[in-house]
Amino acid sequence: MSFISPPRATAATLYFIGVTTKASSIRTVFPRWAGELGIDAVLDGMDLPVHAPVEDYRAAVRAIADDPLAMGALVTTHKVDLYTACADMFDVIDPLAELMGEVSCISKDGDKLVAHAKDPFSSGYAIDHILGGSYWQDTPGEAFIMGAGGSGIAIAWYLTRPSLGLNRPRRLIVSNRSKPRTDNFRRIYEKMDTGVPLELVVAGTPDVNDRLLELCGPGSLVVNATGLGKDAPGSPLTKACRFPHRAVAWDLNYRGDLGFLEQARAQADQRALRVEDGWFYFLHGWIQAIAEVFHRDVPVSGPAFDRLSELARSVRRPS
Repeated sequence: MSFISPPRATAATLYFIGVTTKASSIRTVFPRWAGELGIDAVLDGMDLPVHAPVEDYRAAVRAIADDPLAMGALVTTHKVDLYTACADMFDVIDPLAELMGEVSCISKDGDKLVAHAKDPFSSGYAIDHILGGSYWQDTPGEAFIMGAGGSGIAIAWYLTRPSLGLNRPRRLIVSNRSKPRTDNFRRIYEKMDTGVPLELVVAGTPDVNDRLLELCGPGSLVVNATGLGKDAPGSPLTKACRFPHRAVAWDLNYRGDLGFLEQARAQADQRALRVEDGWFYFLHGWIQAIAEVFHRDVPVSGPAFDRLSELARSVRRPS
């Protein structure tokens, strides 16, 4: 079934381009945040299947571009595919969006349609919350990212920036089920010129990820950036997987069947794991998009951020 564009908005509207947008906590959180921030707008979702047809992505972007009450959008799951399908439709593409070949936020600047890559920052704020400011100086482990899409690229950029000096993982391991995605990741990572060694693997089956996990040293960061557990059921690892001792297991999902999160929690005591879900990633992703779309300074720390976090936490379902 082809994507059906939403009817023209009757009020200022922020759109959410995803897979199952009706199940997201943002449906309840956004009105509370809008009231707190003094934003007079509503939220609406556009659901597209994973790897949707090109014309469906173009129809979604066209609907936003052509409607004066469509203020912009946050994009999840479809970041790379939407960029590939629609790059020519934007008047402005920010440098990180161009480098990474992804769109995580759409905004308007007057009559110009703007594509942004906000994930490098939203994932970075979440990473800092989880790991702290000097984690890799004390932990000579690897970062293993399962998923070479937009989120995986953004996390790799944030973790391996040359400006961090020694505060970076000693090696980056990235896997994906799709060879075109791994090829795209390699092309982008080479442009980053980080100096951090990269092992890039096509993992057609979860047992390949299990073997890669065995190569990670104590204290490594293990990230599920595949969408499995939310956009589709399951986990990128098998039930036989074995996490490194003292690893940090981070699932970018906070809702769904959360298979990876359950696997990590089952080993948490025995392997001394720290297990984190995607809640702070969710918060910062939306805060970054709201700031960009509505041209506001929205706090990312301090009492004002804590207030936004509390408003969101009050409606959160347990993961």
